[in-house]
Amino acid sequence: MPRFFSQSDFEASAATIQGRTELRPRVGLILGSGLSTLAEAVEDGVVIPYGEIPHFPVSTVEGHVGRLVVGRLEDQAVAVMQGRAHYYEGYSMAEIGFPVRVLQVLGIEILMITNAAGGLNSEFRAGDPMLIADHINLIGMSGLNPLRGPNVDDLGPRFPDMSRAYDLELRALARHVAREADVVLREGVYICLAGPSFETPADLRFLRVIGADAVGMSTVPEATVARHGGTRVLGLSGISNVLPVEGAPPVETTHEEVLEAGRMLVPRLEAIIRGVLREI
Repeated sequence: MPRFFSQSDFEASAATIQGRTELRPRVGLILGSGLSTLAEAVEDGVVIPYGEIPHFPVSTVEGHVGRLVVGRLEDQAVAVMQGRAHYYEGYSMAEIGFPVRVLQVLGIEILMITNAAGGLNSEFRAGDPMLIADHINLIGMSGLNPLRGPNVDDLGPRFPDMSRAYDLELRALARHVAREADVVLREGVYICLAGPSFETPADLRFLRVIGADAVGMSTVPEATVARHGGTRVLGLSGISNVLPVEGAPPVETTHEEVLEAGRMLVPRLEAIIRGVLREI
């Protein structure tokens, strides 16, 4: 039988976190592959390993530390997820969305989600940050939706609207901050695949045809859960590599490449995230 969670499960996890800190975060951040060093900048941070939070999925992938850091960043109360769980690790979609539910119980109003992604748009370059304007929930369309199962009406409606998955005001603010910081900020559509294998040339041809600018293995489940609960979402991809166009020689993609690009991206994404936190 699939494992679904109840409101009492979310509240039990939130109570564990509240027992470790009096701070009540307004903003949640999910840090993707190679991007977890931003958590080190949190002031007066209380660090809680995921394994110490009831029901929390524990990250098993290199580059995902697996800790929740609650503190202050740019004078905002934040809860920073230093790494995340993925479907390909063996977790269910309900488990992947679980941390977002807990952050909602804690009272967050805004969720900033980052990831490392492969660039499908030929104008992108490795090391570019990309503002997520929209997403294609390919795995959700095939049935792997984090909202599958009994609906908790206190959290959100059975059939939530996703026409504005990524908040318009937060996107405008991110563009403004990037210009002020002299950071080139791309913008496009992110598509989520199940992984863990990278894409074949035929996969890439298909993804481009249906309108994707970047591809990864996360973010969409978390954004879906966040919007179901009424949380505003800002999504940022770090383009770790640009995937070859049709006819170009095949290029091997490695996780080490993703992590290295993440190290290049950290100062650019940090400038945007810090700037948005200052302005909200």
